[in-house]
Amino acid sequence: MPTYRAPVDEVLFLLRDVFQWERYANVPGFSDLNAEMLEAVLRQAARLCEDVLQPLNQTGDREGCRRLADGAIATPNGFREAYRAYAEGGWIGLAADQRYGGQGLPYTIAAVMNEFSASANMAFSMYPGLTITALSALLHHGTEAQKAFYGPKMTAGRWSGTMNLTEPHCGTDLGLLRTKAAPLAGGAYAISGQKIFISAGEHDLAENIVHLVLARIEGAPAGTKGLSLFIVPKFVHEDPDLAGRRNAVSCGSIENKMGIHGNSTCVMNFDGAIGFLLGEPNRGLPAMFVMMNEARLGVAVQGLAQSEVAYQNAAAYARTRLQMRALTGAKFPDQPADPLIVQPDVRRNLLEIRAFNEAARALVLWTALRCDVARRVDFDQKARQEAEDHLGLMTPLMKGFLTDRGFDNAVKAQQLFGGHGYIRENGMEQFVRDARIAMIYEGANAVQAIDLVGRKLPMHGGRAIIAFFGEVGAFIAQNELTEAMRPYVAPLREGLGHLQQATMWFMNHAMTKPDNAGAGSYAYMHLFGLVGLGFMWAQIARASLASRARGAVAREAMEARLMTGRFFMERMLPETQFQLTRIMAGGDALMAMPAEYF
Repeated sequence: MPTYRAPVDEVLFLLRDVFQWERYANVPGFSDLNAEMLEAVLRQAARLCEDVLQPLNQTGDREGCRRLADGAIATPNGFREAYRAYAEGGWIGLAADQRYGGQGLPYTIAAVMNEFSASANMAFSMYPGLTITALSALLHHGTEAQKAFYGPKMTAGRWSGTMNLTEPHCGTDLGLLRTKAAPLAGGAYAISGQKIFISAGEHDLAENIVHLVLARIEGAPAGTKGLSLFIVPKFVHEDPDLAGRRNAVSCGSIENKMGIHGNSTCVMNFDGAIGFLLGEPNRGLPAMFVMMNEARLGVAVQGLAQSEVAYQNAAAYARTRLQMRALTGAKFPDQPADPLIVQPDVRRNLLEIRAFNEAARALVLWTALRCDVARRVDFDQKARQEAEDHLGLMTPLMKGFLTDRGFDNAVKAQQLFGGHGYIRENGMEQFVRDARIAMIYEGANAVQAIDLVGRKLPMHGGRAIIAFFGEVGAFIAQNELTEAMRPYVAPLREGLGHLQQATMWFMNHAMTKPDNAGAGSYAYMHLFGLVGLGFMWAQIARASLASRARGAVAREAMEARLMTGRFFMERMLPETQFQLTRIMAGGDALMAMPAEYF
């Protein structure tokens, strides 16, 4: 039976010591959270995830969702009560605008809750998670009437939300989309078409489900330029003449999928369903991208979340499972064998996962703080622009890199259990299955890599990546003469150099030969991700050294961080050289083979 403990102390250390939470006191929402209140909120979040959500993870996976005779969907036992506790606790509206019933707290706190809930029960966490992202799109693009009508109900969790993009014949290429929107009298539209892979498309947790649907208005241009975004509720309440009427939207079937069984992933049929335009006609994709980008950051956190819970269970197993003796002789001679933790390769696996988790969490919080600046700071346009540049660059990077490594880490953790990791009882195979989807949905990771290299790097003349180089370079210059920091700064400087070389190589070799960009984009995403983690580890090390110098009481935790960070710098960050070699090999070998040879 797997267990989970939310890493509250790690989050508090990052927010207080590494990123200096108090520096954001002038950002709306932060002043309401002093140190004591911040800790209280995080510990309450941990309690809900540990005591309510985690116990339902295995049972929800085994039961799955059931389609009833009338087409309704029943979620696993316990999910309805858990959702009620989640909603009534105000966790859905944690960072939502107070004008619509939200608490107005920083998005950063919502990102922490996202990690905790996804580690505890990823399938469950998707129900409120999708509502939060749908609500964000509505509040960003809706009319005042739409925001006032939908906002409070979705913030309270009475109504949930979904995102409907994918169709049987098109996933990434939304220009092929066929769902139609026919104008009706009074300004509404009749939506007709089919969507697939719709997470939380139908369920019994909320009174109503608000579907955000991409469709093409009759006569609109072909391709993505002709797409519009529509609000299509399960029950229509907007029109007084239709109040409470069941809309012509239904679940055709539940997808029979590899993991996240507790989430109802549906085929959704729209048979002339009543829909209401969200935003401007033919501007649906920009409106949907508000939701998609927020969802991609949420999916990035899922990669970390599954890596964290898998690590916790693997580390506990390695400390207690007796197998063989240490290579240097018995470490526990009074026992019939030594625990797995004495074996070097077991430690390698665990340290690789742990080193990723701690730095990835820092990367998430660093980016979440920038998100708060981008959304809430209207008094400093320069800071806001820099934050928006950061988000544009980091969103595809984090979605692709964190979910790739998160899945790899779930597999590593499973491997430590041997055959016991392959059976359901210990829960490790579920972590692997659940982690796998994060690499696919919200834009497959290869698409994220292409977006990073093809769009985000050159955007605004490379302003975002130049700013990143400058920030990391300035940190190195400030800390390289400090003796205790050299084991962290010197490898970071080398990794940053590899990233700069790779970026310059693309500038010189991809403009006239785009296949070079396509061939090297995945390696670049991982090279960049490693440097990002390295930058986080260097900052964690500096904060840990400062805490140790002050005589902080959590000395053991500080020493563990410094050891883990040094492992990352010596054993993991050097992979940047390998990724650089791949990039500079170009695309000739990849593209030489004729298609018919495959």
